Amino acid sequence: MKNFMKGSVVPLCVLALVLTTFSFAQAEKSITVGGKNFTEQYILAELAGLLLEQKGFDVTLKTGVGTNIARQSLENDQIDLYYEYTGTAYTVFYKKGDQEVMSDPEKVYQWVKEKDAEKDLIWLEPVDFNNTYTLMMRREQADKLNIVSITDMARHVEKKPEDLVFGVGSEFWERPDGFKALAKTYDLNIPPGQIKKMSLGLTYKALLDGQVDVAMGFATDGRIAAFGLVNLVDNKNFFPVYNPAPVVREEVLEKYPEIKDALNAMADKLTTAEMQQMNKAVDVEHKKEKEVARNWLQDNGLL
Repeated sequence: MKNFMKGSVVPLCVLALVLTTFSFAQAEKSITVGGKNFTEQYILAELAGLLLEQKGFDVTLKTGVGTNIARQSLENDQIDLYYEYTGTAYTVFYKKGDQEVMSDPEKVYQWVKEKDAEKDLIWLEPVDFNNTYTLMMRREQADKLNIVSITDMARHVEKKPEDLVFGVGSEFWERPDGFKALAKTYDLNIPPGQIKKMSLGLTYKALLDGQVDVAMGFATDGRIAAFGLVNLVDNKNFFPVYNPAPVVREEVLEKYPEIKDALNAMADKLTTAEMQQMNKAVDVEHKKEKEVARNWLQDNGLL
C-alpha cells in the first residue's frame, strides 16, 4: 500500500505541475486593445476584444483618446493594437496629400501598410466600410437653400456670410485633412463668429437642435438618417478614403499569430450600412457598445 502511494505521488505531482503551467500560460495570454474617443471606435474595440477573448486572451480595453494619443500609445508599447483609418495615417501621420493615392482604397491601404511596416507596425485586413468625414445639414434647410454640395454651401456663404453657423470638432479643426484645409480647397471664407468648436459627439445634436446649420460628422454615423440630416457632396474629392484596419505591434503579432485570423474574420462582413446601424444603436437607442458588438458578432456567426 505504501509503495502504491509512493508511486502515485509522482504522476500526481507531474499532473499538478502541468495544470499549473497551463493555467499560468493562459493567464499570460493577455492583450491591450486601444481606441479613440467616438462611438465607432468604442464599438470596434469591443468587437476586437470579444473576438480575442474567444481565442483565449485576457483583454484590456484602453479607449477614449484622440488620434495622436492612440498612435503614440501604440508606438510606445502602451497598447498592442487599435483600429486606425487608412486616410488618417496617410494624411495625419505621414503628411501626404496625393489625391490619386488617398482617394483609392487599395492604393492608400498598401501605402500606409508598407510605411508602417518600417516602424514594426503591421496592418491587418481593412474593414469593408469607408468612414470618411462629411459636412452635414438639416435636410429641410439644405433643400430650402438649394444646397447639395460643399461648393453650393461655399457660394451661399460668399453671398450671405452671416447666414450659416458651423459646428466643428476640435480635432477636425486642426487636422491636415480637416476643416482649415477644406475651407482652403473650397474657397470657403467663414467669419470667425460663425464657427462653434465643440466635442466631436455633440455636432449631430447641435445640428438637430438648430444651434448650428452645418456640422462635421462621419459617413457611417447612424444619427445622420435618424435625425433627418443630409451629407453634402464632396464634389472636389477633398476627403480621403477612411477604411479602418487593426494595426498591431509586430512583436505582439509574432508572439500571438492567431490575432490575425481572429480579427480578419470580420473584415469583409462589416459593411457601411451595418456600421451605421451599430452606431445608431448606441447613439440613438442608447444601447451599450459591448452589447451592440456582441449582438452583431452573434448575428454574423462569429461568436
